[in-house]
Amino acid sequence: MTAKLAIVGDGDAILVFKAAGVAAFAANDEKQARDALRKAARDYQIIFITEELARMTGDFLKRFDEEPYPVVLPIPSADGDGSYGKETLKRAMERALGVDILFNK
Repeated sequence: MTAKLAIVGDGDAILVFKAAGVAAFAANDEKQARDALRKAARDYQIIFITEELARMTGDFLKRFDEEPYPVVLPIPSADGDGSYGKETLKRAMERALGVDILFNK
């Protein structure tokens, strides 16, 4: 199976993904991000979201934790430092495996 990929982010952050053929959903605030996530979740198995938008929509993103798809992955953008994405991934791995195998902290 080939996973269908999408990204939700501000205009600048999504340009590289769009150039690589990834479906891009532009969003600049929480409402736009939630709307874009709803649309993307219908058709895409893996959705990248910029850290800033992931922070804004953290409670909304929890609804995707209980289902196998879509997998929503926060990624750093120009304004992000990567810490939110790392912490989110760490919590997900600990929940799934019961141990931190990635960061060992």
